[in-house]
Amino acid sequence: MAQSMDDGMNTRTDARERPGQGIGNAVVALFDTVATWNERRRQRRALEALPDHLLQDIGLSRADAVTEADKPFWQG
Repeated sequence: MAQSMDDGMNTRTDARERPGQGIGNAVVALFDTVATWNERRRQRRALEALPDHLLQDIGLSRADAVTEADKPFWQG
């Protein structure tokens, strides 16, 4: 008789069955979020530092740049 594939012969485990995998994924997600926030902060400071003629080239006013730079880092 042939055995079925569902009789426990499958050695692959689900991520929910491996302890610690959820924590690892959470840590990766946390670092990704912090990196995103840092990059957002860096870009906003760089935008604010641009001279008016370069802001005009990209279609922004000084007020637009200041408004964007004043946003908190977590706000997209």
